[in-house]
Amino acid sequence: MRELYWVGSSKEDLREFPEEVRSAFGYGLYLAQQGGKHPDAKPLKRFSGASVLEIAERFNTDTYRAVYTVGLLSGVYVLHAFQKKATRGIATPQREIELIRKRLQRAIRYDASLRDQERQ
Repeated sequence: MRELYWVGSSKEDLREFPEEVRSAFGYGLYLAQQGGKHPDAKPLKRFSGASVLEIAERFNTDTYRAVYTVGLLSGVYVLHAFQKKATRGIATPQREIELIRKRLQRAIRYDASLRDQERQ
């Protein structure tokens, strides 16, 4: 089973979601740790390859998203968890994309430091 890492405020943000949403995301992350994929997980657009995935979950009239990467050697990194507030379209808002990019870069640096420690 792969290690699960939380980047930034993703864990605290996820804790604020309704129980049904937390449960669905928890199951999806568990599958990712096992090397599998949640049936609703899909590659996040504007990121190359399928290593950055998102799960979207609707609850009542709200949509929640969890974004994570499976492309790093040390484990699964949860990059962002948020409630989509945009009223038009299904695209992920640009400010959320930029936050995900920054957190992905942080995760890449952390992953590299873990691998460096293992080599020593």
